Amino acid sequence: MDSIKHKARQYLVPLLVVMSLMFLWNMSRNINDILIPHLKRACQLTDFQSSLVQSAFFGAYFLMALPAGIYIHRKGYRAGMITGLLVAALGAALFFPAAEIRSYPLFLLGLFIMAAGFTFLEVTATPYIAILGDPKEASSRLSLSAAIGSVGSTVAPYIGSLLLMHKEDIPEKVIQGYSSTQLQTFLSGEANMVKLPYLTLALLFLVMSIVVLLIKMPVIKETSDPSANKYSFKNVFKFPHTMLGVLAVFSYLGAEVGIVSFMIRYAQSLHIPGLSGQKAALFISLYMGLVLAGRLAGALLLKKIKPSNVLLISSVGAIVLVVLAILTTGYFSLFSLALVGLFTSVMYPVIFTLSIKGLGDYTKTASSLLIMGVVGGAVIPPLMGLVSDQGGIRLAYVLPVICYIYVTYYAIKGFKIKNKL
Repeated sequence: MDSIKHKARQYLVPLLVVMSLMFLWNMSRNINDILIPHLKRACQLTDFQSSLVQSAFFGAYFLMALPAGIYIHRKGYRAGMITGLLVAALGAALFFPAAEIRSYPLFLLGLFIMAAGFTFLEVTATPYIAILGDPKEASSRLSLSAAIGSVGSTVAPYIGSLLLMHKEDIPEKVIQGYSSTQLQTFLSGEANMVKLPYLTLALLFLVMSIVVLLIKMPVIKETSDPSANKYSFKNVFKFPHTMLGVLAVFSYLGAEVGIVSFMIRYAQSLHIPGLSGQKAALFISLYMGLVLAGRLAGALLLKKIKPSNVLLISSVGAIVLVVLAILTTGYFSLFSLALVGLFTSVMYPVIFTLSIKGLGDYTKTASSLLIMGVVGGAVIPPLMGLVSDQGGIRLAYVLPVICYIYVTYYAIKGFKIKNKL
């Protein structure tokens, strides 16, 4: 009994540190939804150009997932965390020179490097939390850590709006009336607003890397499976329900990232009196708060309702709400978009579970492919930006509807196993 208590105390500090990292990177990631409209003005961008913020970010996740896994396998989990934090700090620090010269490509490079660092952190966090304590309580710890990450996602838009947005929007007509000198001064001031928050993040990442270096953390010893190499990606293609699941992850995440990326832009297009960009950011926080609530509720629902039926209800609900937002105006339209968060909250875990069902020894390889489906977050927002530039922001929201229609198909038919081991 005493040894159990001793281990619990021994694991407490590293557990709190890793959970703090989850909060930190989720908060940093969701500031992007505020960064998009801010850089759109500061760098004088189109909707398509501004959406490349998400392409740089989620593109890094897609490209770095496998290299990060290889690095951590060779160097260990502590090294992975420290590397991730140092890389993220470098990316955040690049925002200072990017703001100095008002260079959008340099902003994108900073975001790409930050996300590369976060990839290392995400690959290390789950197994570490799983082993830090009683194995029987691993699921509980993982659920708690996911909730802490969601809290970071919820507060990020609000904090970002306070730091990067004005209490009252400056009308575009006023900006167009500026002289060349006034305009450059104004745009430089807008760009400089990112310096303090991102230098603060860089400092936090550096401090956390030192903390991880100094604290005692348990060593994870992995046993290598000599037959693991034969489970290559090409073998997973034999399972249609898995490959369709990768596309479902792509569609779900692409729709979610697209919705929140353009929510402030959409709110401003409604011309609601008194609704500034800073206030509109609260709807993104509401969206993320509902994601957290939905995940908690989903844990109970999935014990009573078939996962495929939960996914079907969720996707149909998301379709109805986005269509309502497109067809209506005012606050009703905005609340409809925010409520989508409640329905998308359980999509990823359900899709993931259905996609790896019945795979046996192929499960680990299939899981890697499913994680790579996050590239949807890099693809769908730019497509929405292109549609917005050509036909208006309201029309751009048709793309998330199409994505959720595919998720509905997967919930009805795509998840069914055709090939069995």
